[in-house]
Amino acid sequence: MRAINLLILAFACSLAEAQPSIDQFMGGPMASGLAVSKDGKRLAWIVNDLGRRNIFLRSGGQTSAVTRFDQDDGQELSQLTFSPDGQQLVFVRGGDQSREGYSPNPSSSADGAEQAIWVLQIASNELYRLTAGSDPVFYPDGKKLLFARGPQIQYIAIEKGSLPAQLFFARGSNMEPRFSPDGKEIAFTSARRDHNFIGVFNIESRSIRWISPEVSMDRFPVWSPDGKRIAFIRTPGLKADELISFVGGRKFSVWVTDAATGAGAAVWSSPADDGGFAQFYPAPIFTWTKTDRLLFFSEHQGWDHVYSMRPDGSDIKDITPGNGEVESYTLDAAETSIYFDGNREDIDRRHIWKSGVTDGKVTPVTSGETIEMYPALANGELYCIQSSVTSPATLVKYDEKSKTYQKLSTPPGPAFTPQGFVKPEQIVFKSPDGTTVHGQLFINRSIKGKRPGLVFMHGGPIRQMLLGFHYSGYYSNCYAFNQYLASVGYAVIAVNYRDGIGYGRDFRRAKDQGPWGASEYQDVVAAGKYLQGLAEVDAAKIGLWGGSYGGYLTAMGLAKNPELFKAGVDLHGVHDWSFRAREFSPGGGWGIAGANMQMAFDNSPVSDLSRWVGPVLLVCGDDDRNVLFQETTDLAERLREKKVVTEILVLPDEVHGFLRYQSWKQVFESARSFFDRRLK
Repeated sequence: MRAINLLILAFACSLAEAQPSIDQFMGGPMASGLAVSKDGKRLAWIVNDLGRRNIFLRSGGQTSAVTRFDQDDGQELSQLTFSPDGQQLVFVRGGDQSREGYSPNPSSSADGAEQAIWVLQIASNELYRLTAGSDPVFYPDGKKLLFARGPQIQYIAIEKGSLPAQLFFARGSNMEPRFSPDGKEIAFTSARRDHNFIGVFNIESRSIRWISPEVSMDRFPVWSPDGKRIAFIRTPGLKADELISFVGGRKFSVWVTDAATGAGAAVWSSPADDGGFAQFYPAPIFTWTKTDRLLFFSEHQGWDHVYSMRPDGSDIKDITPGNGEVESYTLDAAETSIYFDGNREDIDRRHIWKSGVTDGKVTPVTSGETIEMYPALANGELYCIQSSVTSPATLVKYDEKSKTYQKLSTPPGPAFTPQGFVKPEQIVFKSPDGTTVHGQLFINRSIKGKRPGLVFMHGGPIRQMLLGFHYSGYYSNCYAFNQYLASVGYAVIAVNYRDGIGYGRDFRRAKDQGPWGASEYQDVVAAGKYLQGLAEVDAAKIGLWGGSYGGYLTAMGLAKNPELFKAGVDLHGVHDWSFRAREFSPGGGWGIAGANMQMAFDNSPVSDLSRWVGPVLLVCGDDDRNVLFQETTDLAERLREKKVVTEILVLPDEVHGFLRYQSWKQVFESARSFFDRRLK
C-alpha cells in the first residue's frame, strides 16, 4: 500500500511539474528607455528583469550593467540622459509624487520612497544620488543640470554633495526648459491653468521676457539653429467652465517668433481640431532641425503623422505617408532624414521606416513577424527595441545592409522559455453597427476538446494590442498572461475595440464612446460571439478580463450581457463615470458636467446591476493614481448587497500599473485560479 501511495504521489508531482507557470511566459527581461550620447559612442538602456530594474551601458563595443539594484521594489528607472561630452549619465529613480506628495512605494518599505536624480561617472563607475527631482537637462558645459521639483525650475552642480537652487521665480508651473544654441538663455513653458506662456530667461541678466503672450495654451518651445527665432505650438485657452474632453481634439497652430522681441505669427494652422492627441502621445513632439525644417505631428489627414515645413510655413509635406500611425522618430546625424516607427503596411505590428525630411520619400527598414520600436542612431548604426511572439522587448542593433539583428540585452533566466507559446492569430470581424474590429486569437490547438473562451480588453483606451510582446511593460505582461491562459486550456481574444490607436483618427475618436454611449462595448460583445462560434470553444463558458478601461468593459459585460459573459476579472476599472467626474478630476478627463452627469451614469456598469449574476474578481492597488480606489470599493459593496460572488484582491501601496513583478504574478495566478474555478 505504501508503494502505491508513493507511486500516486510521484504521479501527482509529475503532473504539477508539467503544469505551465506564469514565470515561463512573463519572466523574460524587458528593455526600454534607450539613450544615445551626443557623439554616438555610448548607449544606455534599462532592463527590467523580474522586477529588478537596472541600467546597461554599451561603449567601445562592450556591454555591461552599471547599476546593481537587486530588489523587486517597484522603483522605476527613467529619463536616461548623457552629458554633452558623454562622460556622465544621469537618470531618475522612483515615480512621480501623488496629490498627497508621496512617491510610489509598492513594496511598503518602512523607509518610504522618493523620486531622485542619480549620476553615473562613467570613467570611474562612481554612482551617487544627486538630488530629489526629475526631468534633468544638462547645461551646455555639462557641469550643471536643470531639473524639475515643484512648480519652479531648479539647478544643481553635477558634483556629489551639491545642493540645488531655484533658477528663477515665475508664476504658474514652469517646465520644458530649452537652452539657446549659445547657452546664454533658456526658453521655457509657464503653465497657468487656463493659459500658458512661453518665456525666455537670460542667465546673465537674470531677466525674463515673454514670447507673444496671448490668451492661449502655448507649449513646446524650440530654438532655431542660429538662436534668433523661437517656434512653439499654440492651442486655444480654456473658456469659462470649459472642460477638456479625452475624446475631443484641439485646434493648433505653429508659431515662429523673433527670440529677442517676441514678435511673431502663425505659419501654419490645423484645418480642424487635429491636435491634442498629436501633442502628447508621440515623441519628439516638435523639432527645429539644423537643416532649417520644422517637424511636428498632426492628425489632419486621418492618421498621426510627422509633417515637415520651412519656418515660413511653406513646402509642407507629410513625410510619413500611408495608412498607419507614427509613435516616435529620430533624426540622422545630418538631420536630412528620419527613422520612424509605425504600423503602415502591417497594421497589427510595428516596424522601422526611413524618410527624407524634405522629400518625404519613405523606404522600409525592418519587416516581418517581429515588432520594432524606438529607433536610435549611434555612429551611423541603427538600434531599436524589438519584440516577437516569444521574446519581450530587447535592444537590438540592426545592420541595414545584411538585414540582420544583433541582440544586446541580457538573456532570460531559467524560468522563462519560448516553449509553450502559441502564435497569435490575426482576426478581423464586424460589430453590429458594421465597424471593422481587429483582434488577436490565442489558442493552443494541440489541446483537444472544448475549452472556455475569454475576451481581453486593453486599457487606455488609446492602446493597441499587437501580434507579439508589447513595447509597454503593462501590456507586455498582459500579452504574457494571454499566452499563459492559452497554454492551460483557454481560447483568448485580445480585442482592439474602437477608441484605441492603430486604426486612424476616426476609429480612436469613435462617436458615443465611454460615458457618452459606450459604443465600444458592442465590439466586446462581437468578440464574445466570435469565440462562441469557434469549434474548439464551449459557447456556454465565455468570460472576460481587462484593466483600467478594460476593467470598465469587463464590468459592462457582466452587468449588461450575463447570458454571454459568465465570469470576469476586473483590474482597477472605472465603474461610475459621474463619480469620476466629481471626485477624480473636474469632468473626469471626458468633459462630463451638469446635464451630462446623468448620461455618464447611465453608461456606467453601476447604473443597472439587476442582471449581474456572474462571479467577479476585483483587483486594485490602493495607491492607484489613475482610477479612484473607491471605484472598486463602491462596486464591491453593491455586488455583495446583491449576493453576487465577489472575490477581492487588494495590493496595498501598489499603483495603477503594478510596479512589482511579484504583484503581477500574484494578480495573474489569482485570475487563473478564479477562471479555473468559475469556468472550467
